[in-house]
Amino acid sequence: MDTLFFTLIGIGMIFSFIGTLAGGGGLITLPAMMLVGIPVQIGIATNKFSSGIAALTSVSYLLKNKHLSGKTIMMNVCIALAGGASGALITSSMTERTMNIIALALLIFAFIVTLKNKQWVSSVKETDKDTGMISNMLPFFIAAYDGGFGPGSSTFGILYYMHRKNAYPKAVQLTRVLILGSCLGAFMVFYQTGFVQWHYAIAMAIGSAIGSQMGLFVLPKVSLKFAKYLLITIIFLLIGQVLFKIV
Repeated sequence: MDTLFFTLIGIGMIFSFIGTLAGGGGLITLPAMMLVGIPVQIGIATNKFSSGIAALTSVSYLLKNKHLSGKTIMMNVCIALAGGASGALITSSMTERTMNIIALALLIFAFIVTLKNKQWVSSVKETDKDTGMISNMLPFFIAAYDGGFGPGSSTFGILYYMHRKNAYPKAVQLTRVLILGSCLGAFMVFYQTGFVQWHYAIAMAIGSAIGSQMGLFVLPKVSLKFAKYLLITIIFLLIGQVLFKIV
């Protein structure tokens, strides 16, 4: 195996570990893959495959340890699958600049919400409540955004599930399910484009799976204060990256 293969494993581990806890893993992967000479289209397809494999290992862990029920997982995966495929199809007709502008607006909104949110909790007695059709449809739109573009999608998922009165650890777990569905849906679309290079995809998937498991392992040990600061930092860096692309 060549040096690039092991480099991609390392990149996958880092992005998946950070992405599991706070989102923003794409902040590392796409620029890093471009830096080692991988074209952006192949990088996006590779990222979706590796993120999907990482999320699959996470969901398997959560199901095995009974952190989430099979019904909850299937329901969220189906919604995200449709969203991810829709997002990949829609953005094929949109310019990168348009998507960057949309991402910037969403990230600024997420940054403000995170700073003002006073309800970070480690556990809740209240279960997830039905809060209306628009709120219930947000996972589909988050998955569509992830399938077509992606920066900050895990962050949006964590914020959404926390808004639904889920504790931070449960919000992270549900977001891993969401990302599994969106990446699967998007990869089905990107696979048809011929941009998948299995040598790159397998290396990233190995690293991503390891990083995802590491993230879930340390999740119960992460303090709420650290989690909030990490989330704020990731959003701030994502805003900077998107602004740089627009300007």
